[in-house]
Amino acid sequence: MSITTKGGDKGQTSLYSGQRVWKDDLRVDAYGTLDELDALIGESRHHIASEEIKQILSGIQKNLYRVMGQLATLDTSYPYPICASEVEEITTLIRDYEAKLNLIGFVIPGTTIPSAKLDICRTVARRAERRVVALEHAEQVAPELLGYVNRLSDLFFILARTIEFEMSKLEYVSKPETTC
Repeated sequence: MSITTKGGDKGQTSLYSGQRVWKDDLRVDAYGTLDELDALIGESRHHIASEEIKQILSGIQKNLYRVMGQLATLDTSYPYPICASEVEEITTLIRDYEAKLNLIGFVIPGTTIPSAKLDICRTVARRAERRVVALEHAEQVAPELLGYVNRLSDLFFILARTIEFEMSKLEYVSKPETTC
């Protein structure tokens, strides 16, 4: 099976559910942004020492294929949708890491290479969420899917801060000096 189908040569692509849409469709933009996030997560994993965090990231990558598949389906026939329990799993992870860190203010992102990589993932996750929200305004998106994508940026943030904390590189924004 070839990955070159010539089906997109005129600016359209096929969804998982079989329909043809323009490549600039909100749906394609949303799952395309998540595809970009998936690649960045893969890169990030090469810079992270913690096996626990690597496993979390690997699980997210596997779930992103389901999120993208669900977005690429115009009806509810996608066989592997994101469930509310998976949104809750991410929420629990975030809260567990927050409890360990006890952050006390705004932080300077990216004080280490591994945390900087996760901060890039965080910003792309936020962009993906904006794309999914735009799609949700245009048509129905499952609330679990939107919730899952929403939690991703928070998870990347807290994992990046955990890495910085463990490397004694967590840096807070100090109060600005008044210069005027």
